[in-house]
Amino acid sequence: MIKIGNAPCSWGIEFASDPAYPTWQSVLSQCAQAGYKGIELGPIGYMPEDPAILADELAKNELSIIGGVVFRPFHDADKWDEVLDAAQRTCKALVAHGAEHLVLIDSISPRRAPTAGRADEAEQMDTAEWSAFRDRIATIAKMGAEDYGLTVGMHAHAAGFIDFEPELERLLDEVDDSILKICFDTGHHSYAGFDPVAFMKKHIGRISYMHFKDIDPVVKADVVANRTDFYKACGQGIFCNLGKGDVDFPAVRQILLDAGFEGWCTVEQDCDPSLPGTPLEDAIANRTYLESIGF
Repeated sequence: MIKIGNAPCSWGIEFASDPAYPTWQSVLSQCAQAGYKGIELGPIGYMPEDPAILADELAKNELSIIGGVVFRPFHDADKWDEVLDAAQRTCKALVAHGAEHLVLIDSISPRRAPTAGRADEAEQMDTAEWSAFRDRIATIAKMGAEDYGLTVGMHAHAAGFIDFEPELERLLDEVDDSILKICFDTGHHSYAGFDPVAFMKKHIGRISYMHFKDIDPVVKADVVANRTDFYKACGQGIFCNLGKGDVDFPAVRQILLDAGFEGWCTVEQDCDPSLPGTPLEDAIANRTYLESIGF
């Protein structure tokens, strides 16, 4: 059975705290109000790390924690302590709430930001830097899988060093699938200039978890051409409501069904919380669209 969840990033939550953010209680309440039964943890520190406090609010809203994301600079050896701390805290929180999915994302690098969506221009790591980068990812994946019993998925993300399809495939070839699966994000794959449906057909056996995100093709063309910063692109509405962009969600659904995929698919519509907008209305619209195509 496929279950549909949502994530704090749909309310603009990208970091542990920001004065513009809605409260975590309101995010849980609106997620439930929009018809979802699960939600991601969000960046560690946004929701309470005391399991009892969060568990009470989850129960009140009839929500489960699906998983959590370590969105940190795996590419920066000097930030390893930060990466490790976030990963350990996230793992502990996920286990406390019976969640399954640990998602690893290499966060935005100034070296990569100007070439988001431009695979042919993007700076590449040299052999030694790549090896160390890969090993840092593998270390966290091994910890999550073996020490905490979580299913760990790598998530490609615009403006990081795992952005484009060849980089993700290279990593998958070099890290054993017993510790590292794929958290596949339909929108980021499109943003990078690749075909999400074709990738899913090729790698469905290793996809353990899905992020449902859509991309406005007009905004995508503009931000790629103008080398727009990722967060500014979010403010321009690059991530549109599901079914309004260039991702073929009926085809995505069919691939999942044909593969017998079970578990959570999580809606993510990254937005800028400082701009006028109604994340609750978007969350309802996205749930309604997914129901209309059989999810």
